[in-house]
Amino acid sequence: MLSFPGLVRAKKLVCKFGLTGFLSTVVLAVAGGPLQTNGAAQEAGGAQAAAEPAPPPPVVFQGKFPSGELAFLNEFAGHRTEDVLKDKRFHNLMKRVIPNTEYHYGRDKPLWDAVDEVVGGSKQAIEVRDGRFVLVPGDKGPFLRGRGFLWFDMQEGIALGGFYFEPINGEPTPTLTIFSRQLKDTSLSMTQLPLDFAGDLIQWATREGIRPVEARYFIPENGRKYVLVHDEDYCDHPENAPAPPQSECQALNAEAADVDVNAAYFMKETHNQANATAWALGPDQVAWVGIREQTCGLTVACRIRITRALIGHS
Repeated sequence: MLSFPGLVRAKKLVCKFGLTGFLSTVVLAVAGGPLQTNGAAQEAGGAQAAAEPAPPPPVVFQGKFPSGELAFLNEFAGHRTEDVLKDKRFHNLMKRVIPNTEYHYGRDKPLWDAVDEVVGGSKQAIEVRDGRFVLVPGDKGPFLRGRGFLWFDMQEGIALGGFYFEPINGEPTPTLTIFSRQLKDTSLSMTQLPLDFAGDLIQWATREGIRPVEARYFIPENGRKYVLVHDEDYCDHPENAPAPPQSECQALNAEAADVDVNAAYFMKETHNQANATAWALGPDQVAWVGIREQTCGLTVACRIRITRALIGHS
């Protein structure tokens, strides 16, 4: 496998205000003290540095598949995705993984139909790693670069799916949505998902030409859509690997914070509908961006902190 940035479990800061209300309090402390203009406090070390936040707990999957129920997937290692879709056992799995909700891909349709459009007829190879992790990929979306996958951990009895496309209806784009009926949470960050899933997701995204920072959501069992927060540290790296250029990795961290703000605003304005569409940013988000820039300037750490305070779902 290709190496990927270490995933640091970082605490999501919860904001109890709506977006407009938050604008009036954004200059308050995110970690207990006031933010200083142009991010001076964020650059200070020693006693002035904010304490490392506690990591969020790993997500708890509900309704896990019984031991052995997923074992048949081993039979399809190296086969085409279209082969496993002919198996009734796999269709039954899909029904238990894909939330029952309307999704907007070209037009409103059941999420099941959207997933079927991208995996149905796919000739990509099914991957089984370590006799445990299964990736069923699809790249047959008829438009907007639609593609996706279904992922299984046969040992733990858990499953997640992903759907990627490039919407042109005004919402943040491109977009990647993770989904599973085994998820019950409505607030979730990337590092709360299994590390093996994150690694396989990165491998899949790299092959498909998908950038590491895109608008990212998740759909749990309730069928609504929420921001899947970028809380990876793109400057992190394995101990035996060279550090990435600071200017590049910090730019990715800042870009991830910006993407999350846009996605959070979009979800707030559309009431977390999975089939939501939009055409423009509203005036309150424009005001938010202005306050953030006045407060932090170009200081990356400051921009990330107050951005994550905003997207701690109200």
